[in-house]
Amino acid sequence: MKKKVLLMGASGSGKTSMRSLIFSNNPASLTSRLGATIDVEQNHVRFLGDLILNLWDCGGQDAFMDSYLSIQQSTIFQHVGVMIYVFEVETRNMEKDLVYYKACLAALKKFSPNAAVFLLVHKMDLARGPKLETLARKTKELKEASGDAEITVFGTSIYDESLYNAWSRIVHILIPNASVLSRHLAKLAAACSAAEVVLFERTTFLVIATSTPPPPPQIASSVASASSSSKTNGHTSVGTSREDEDEVDPDPHKMAPTRYERTSELIKAFKYSCARVREEFHALEMELPEFTAVLDELTRNTYVLIVVHDPTIGTRCIQHPSLA
Repeated sequence: MKKKVLLMGASGSGKTSMRSLIFSNNPASLTSRLGATIDVEQNHVRFLGDLILNLWDCGGQDAFMDSYLSIQQSTIFQHVGVMIYVFEVETRNMEKDLVYYKACLAALKKFSPNAAVFLLVHKMDLARGPKLETLARKTKELKEASGDAEITVFGTSIYDESLYNAWSRIVHILIPNASVLSRHLAKLAAACSAAEVVLFERTTFLVIATSTPPPPPQIASSVASASSSSKTNGHTSVGTSREDEDEVDPDPHKMAPTRYERTSELIKAFKYSCARVREEFHALEMELPEFTAVLDELTRNTYVLIVVHDPTIGTRCIQHPSLA
C-alpha cells in the first residue's frame, strides 16, 4: 500500500534537511552539507512493513515551481495523501511564497481533493521575536491564505524535538489502523501495570500509537529554548514554553506533553552515537526512583516503550508480564 506525500516549499526553506534528519538518520549538524533539490527527488520509504511512503521532495526554485503548476500539474498533484508545505519563519519573500502556496493548494484541490494539508513554519530557532507570538502571527496569516481549506500548522526546527512531533502527527493519519493499535497497546499497558505504552517505527522512531488517548489536534511550536505543547482553537493554537513545562511539579509522575517527540529525538541521537563507534542499538532499560522504562523491539518494524511508575515492578516483569 503506497501513500504519496508531497514535500513542497521555497528553495532554502529546509525541506531536504528535515527529510534527511527523519528518514536518513543524519544529525542536524551534518545537514549543512546537503545540496539543493533539483526538480523532484522521489524516495520510497517502507513504513510498518506493508505501508510505503512515496515521498516526493520537490525543488523550490521558481522555475521548478512554475513547471509543477503548469505542464507537470497532473503528475505532481494526482493521488496525493498528504501535502506538506514548508515556510521559512524569517523569509523575506513571504508574499511570493504565499502566491505559490495558494496555486499548489488549488491544484491539490483539483487532483487530490481528499489530501490532508500540513504547513510547517520551519527554522523557528532563527525567529527574531518571541517564538510563540511569531508562530501565532504566522499561523493566522497562513490560515487566512488557505481560505476554507482545512490545514494543520506546526512550528518546527531541526535542532529540537518539534520536527518529530510534526512528522509523527503527519504519518499517524496515513496509518489505517492506528486506533486499533492504540487499543492493543492499552491492553498491553494493563498487563504490565504500566502508566503508558508507546509504539515507535523502527527506522525513523516516529510515534505510531500510544496507549493513552491522543489529545485534541494541536500545534507544537518548539525551538532550542522554547519547546511547546498547545491548546487548540480549530486548527490554530498558542503553545507553552519548555521553561514553563520544566517547572518543578509536586507530582513526580506527571508526564510532560512533549515526552513522545523528546524520546524520538533522544533515541535517534543515541543511535547515531552508537553508529559512530560501530555499535548497534538494540534495547534500553532504565530504573529510576520516579519510574522504570523498557524500550525494546516489538516486531521487525517497531519498537515499544513501556513506562511503569510502580517501584515494585522491575524490568524483567515488564519484559515478561506473566511474572508480575
